[in-house]
Amino acid sequence: MSKSLIIAVGGLLGLPPSAWADPGLPPAAPPVVIAQAAPAPASAAAAAATDRPWLAPLDPLVAETLQRNPEIQAARREREAAAHRVAPAGAFDDPTLEAGFINVPLPSLSLSREDMTMKMIGLGQRLPFWGKRGLRQEVAARDAEAVDHGYEETVNRVVRELLVSWYDLALATQSEQLIERNRAVLVKLVRSAEGRYGVGQGAQADVLRAQTQLSRMLDELLRMQRDRSMAEGEVGRVLVLRGAPLGRSAQLPPPAAAPPPLAGLRERAFAQRPQLRALHSLLAKNERAIELARRDGLPDFDVKVAYGARNPDPLGMKRDDMITLTVAMNLPIWRETKVDPRIAEARALREQAQAMLEAQQDEIRMRLHHQHATATQLARSLALYDREILPQARLTLESTLSAYQVGRVEFMTLLDSQMAVFNYELARLTALAGYHKAQTEIDFLTGRLAADALGLDHDRGKEL
Repeated sequence: MSKSLIIAVGGLLGLPPSAWADPGLPPAAPPVVIAQAAPAPASAAAAAATDRPWLAPLDPLVAETLQRNPEIQAARREREAAAHRVAPAGAFDDPTLEAGFINVPLPSLSLSREDMTMKMIGLGQRLPFWGKRGLRQEVAARDAEAVDHGYEETVNRVVRELLVSWYDLALATQSEQLIERNRAVLVKLVRSAEGRYGVGQGAQADVLRAQTQLSRMLDELLRMQRDRSMAEGEVGRVLVLRGAPLGRSAQLPPPAAAPPPLAGLRERAFAQRPQLRALHSLLAKNERAIELARRDGLPDFDVKVAYGARNPDPLGMKRDDMITLTVAMNLPIWRETKVDPRIAEARALREQAQAMLEAQQDEIRMRLHHQHATATQLARSLALYDREILPQARLTLESTLSAYQVGRVEFMTLLDSQMAVFNYELARLTALAGYHKAQTEIDFLTGRLAADALGLDHDRGKEL
């Protein structure tokens, strides 16, 4: 067996040279290590232990997304616009100012001939019926509140897109690196099989089987390069990088503990999810809109004060000036065609918001159940891979390598053992990415992503 093959396959196990080197060989070069999950840095492990929805290395990406993503910027501007609508909704109408001449006789157009001829200036103001202004302002405030929660939901959704696409990128990147290292080992296995076949110690089938596995690795590498490019493009879209390369630094964080109990997650989602809080605000808005529509059936008042200045009479005698005060009101007599339909509209919108709230709660309940089951299963699978499957597979490969060196097993057995370790490592990476994506979905459904990104109180919303 060639020295390079022993080094490559021994490196697959992650063993020290003394555990696998041939005693008759000189000290070996550093092994080609493949199929090993990169150990997580202590800081990442500590961050995962805090139950945060993303690790510390991703915090700058989240902050950059909040500043640059156009969807978030548009939602932020919409929130600002809605907040500016609250004060005008409760304001009085503009007063009216009028000026003119009253009771000017024809055809003389004289301002002094008739006693009732005056030069007049007046000021008028519409006064809504008591309570209308407050209701209008409250309706606008509740609408602004719903828009504000809509902004939080946009942040919640965009951050989820960022994290999920980042995990896809990290999975493709680490899988590509794993395949490249495994392919290097397969190249050495092919050369070893060709050498043994050339001296009559191996079968041609060994060479063909090894070459087939090498071709499969190349095909898998091309697929992972495609997946990495697609995931990189999605991360760039969320971050608005517009083609700037991300490099190959994306790494999957280590697994955290299994998710908390489902009942607590459901309670947190119903209290904190911005989408549900927005629907609660719409419900409150429509409740006040019903009351406002009822009050629209009551009259408003127009108050007017006018001052009239009279010229002296034709004999030069001074005339007294006059003041006028009037109060007018509209007569809401078209109730069946104007007021009642508005009340019915507000009631229909309230029932719509209630139905939407119940539908969203049902969907969140179902999706939380699914993602909780997924995250729990994947957390257990990862523990099984780390504690049993991978250690056993590596021990099997170590034993097969030792037996192959002394001619007790066939080349095919060694190749199968090596591919088994690779497949298990690849499956573990896939499970790890799936676990983090499921956990991200849970944090999205409970509103945790927006709360952490915007620095909001996690306990807000309990009054709902």
